[in-house]
Amino acid sequence: MLLVTGGAGYIGTHVVRALGGAGHDVVVVDDLSDGHPELLPDGIPVEVGTVLDTDFMMDVLDMYRVDCVVHLAGRKAVDESITRPSFYYRQNVLGMQSVLAAMVRLDVRRIVFSSSAAVYGAVADDTAAEDAPTAPRSPYGRTKLICEWLLRDIAAVEGISWSALRYFNVAGAGGRDLADHGVHNLVPRVFQAIDLGEEPTVFGDTYDTPDGTCIRDYIHVSDLAAAHATVVDAVAAVPMSAIYNVGCGRGASVLDVMRAAREASGVPFQWRIAEPRPGDPARVVADTHLIRDELGWTAVHDLGDIVGSAWEAWSAARGGTGAELSVGAR
Repeated sequence: MLLVTGGAGYIGTHVVRALGGAGHDVVVVDDLSDGHPELLPDGIPVEVGTVLDTDFMMDVLDMYRVDCVVHLAGRKAVDESITRPSFYYRQNVLGMQSVLAAMVRLDVRRIVFSSSAAVYGAVADDTAAEDAPTAPRSPYGRTKLICEWLLRDIAAVEGISWSALRYFNVAGAGGRDLADHGVHNLVPRVFQAIDLGEEPTVFGDTYDTPDGTCIRDYIHVSDLAAAHATVVDAVAAVPMSAIYNVGCGRGASVLDVMRAAREASGVPFQWRIAEPRPGDPARVVADTHLIRDELGWTAVHDLGDIVGSAWEAWSAARGGTGAELSVGAR
């Protein structure tokens, strides 16, 4: 049995579906602060509670005879982490410590951890490989790096097989019922602005990039979910202590995303330029050779797939077909 923490969230629901499709039995733990358990497949048990409660986590591990944890639960917004660092350290770092403590006490020795490309900070080369220097520029990124340290050190002592997946920019939808409504994510922010008849905001256009806007590696959430299924099998097969980038290996600028959103939505919206946000590096793109060479996983969707699927799901969530102009943009 697999336990997925944060399994009712945007990424979590995709991961749970992918794991179920790969033949795994899954139980979800979620505090439902952002979760939607109604989007999970029928028959998936959901235990409502926080990963900060070690006793609760031990009860779940014991009740369902869990033998592997996929730890997704945590807070993930760079800008929010700058204004609420204490909250982020508590949720992310103490949450990881609690999960590991429960695992050790119940003799659960496998875990896949949701880390982030934010651990790299500014990237000196065209792409960031897993051995690149880590110099996170936000409290969010630092919490993820500390969690990796915790995991590595405790796993070495306790004999835990583990992998940390450094996500790049996750977007898209694996189905019309799985829209991303995250207020901190670029693609849903653009769609929300379209619906309101407003101009989406581009934070900074003077970065050292071809069009002056930040470049990121956007990965389809379905590709990310498939990566989890691959890595779960790997940590079960042999003792492992591995970090993998999970991205496309290609960069797209914020303006590339704006143009893709125009094409997907059919809305000829304009955007406005605002000051750069603190903590945003100019370019972060994945070197994905390691996970491809060692585990055979690679992303299959491009930016058009990502934004197109996101628009279809967004439109379906508000009762549209995905082909019409939004009311606010007419």
